[in-house]
Amino acid sequence: MHRTIETAIMEIRESAAMALTAVKVNKLRSILTLLGIAVGVFSIIGVMTAMTALLSSIQSGMSALGANTFQMQKYPMFETGTPAEQAKLRNRKDITYDQALRVKENATLASAVGIFGFADGGKVAVSPQGYKTNPNISVSGRDIEGFTANSWEIEDGRLYSMEELNSARRVAVLGMDVVKKIFPKVDPIGQKIRVDAHEYEVIGVVKARGGLMGGNGENFVVIPLTTFFNIYGKDQLLSIKVQAPSSDEYDNCMEQASGILRSARHVPPGEEDDFYIWSNDSVMEQFNDLTKYVRLGILIVSGIALLAAGVGIMNIMLVSVTERTREIGIRKAVGARKINILSQFVLEAVLLSELGGVIGIGLGIAAGDLIALLLHVPPVIPVEWVIIGFVSCSVVGIVFGVYPAWKAANLDPIDSLRYE
Repeated sequence: MHRTIETAIMEIRESAAMALTAVKVNKLRSILTLLGIAVGVFSIIGVMTAMTALLSSIQSGMSALGANTFQMQKYPMFETGTPAEQAKLRNRKDITYDQALRVKENATLASAVGIFGFADGGKVAVSPQGYKTNPNISVSGRDIEGFTANSWEIEDGRLYSMEELNSARRVAVLGMDVVKKIFPKVDPIGQKIRVDAHEYEVIGVVKARGGLMGGNGENFVVIPLTTFFNIYGKDQLLSIKVQAPSSDEYDNCMEQASGILRSARHVPPGEEDDFYIWSNDSVMEQFNDLTKYVRLGILIVSGIALLAAGVGIMNIMLVSVTERTREIGIRKAVGARKINILSQFVLEAVLLSELGGVIGIGLGIAAGDLIALLLHVPPVIPVEWVIIGFVSCSVVGIVFGVYPAWKAANLDPIDSLRYE
């Protein structure tokens, strides 16, 4: 038994060596054949690498929601659907402060309910030293639970107090990106900044933790919600952030908060919500829905490319069998069996496929990660798709290499030796 296994291994090694020699001898033909495989695998791996990088960034950026936290807002995270569906979303009524207060006062299962809003358009923050930010910072008004529910930590200074919130004090807490831009050389605590011609005293800095999909997660100025209303008006588009006490209470807390907001907005029983609940799962689901047709299209095109490449491999192998008829006859004359000839040509087809796969996978990962870097997303290597790529190449090589190999294995040795 042991000797039989050793013999089989030696025969496979011999067949593999002969297949590799055949690929080296016919370099141009081999290169043209494996390019077809490389293109098909490249398109799959490139797209899936970029998608994996984006998904990884979304998952790592989910800390922006905080632990066991969901957000209730007017619009979905990603706008999809027909123009009619998008128009329906735009026609939704804003979440008002009174409605948000209803949730805050009645969501008994929540450990924290925060209310917040954003000023329209990007803003510029200016320090007394003359440093300015780009006009892309966000100005957010929040109550104190808006910090708690968001799981924000104060790295330097402090959060505004309830007294400062109630009296609408002109104080501000900055994101780390703003601090780096306008206070590169001085301690920001106690400094004054101007945003939209309004002056605030900096009392705190939020600990950095990154943004969603490589975005400017720390590029913000937060002021008390009452101050926000005084400056930008109370009639603002507001959102509600709710934190459940534990993962076990998460679903019940979400159901309770949703019911309270439906009641406050007079949504009839049986009708769908006229607001959107943003949770970790919902963001992932929306992203997958947004990209599924792109991935499906790429898979179909790549499958066709691999099919065409497989047909090319079969044609090349048939030509190779014809050219090497005399070689096959000599091998059979000196004792080679059908299985030896069959394995030699199948391994040659698989070798061509795998070489093309290596090139396609390498270029695909490079292209996908280049796209990720352009989108300011950390690069990744999609291991599962790399494995799928190699398996696909092996399948293509075996499927399209079997017929030429079978034809070679069944050649008559006498006729083969006579072949010129």
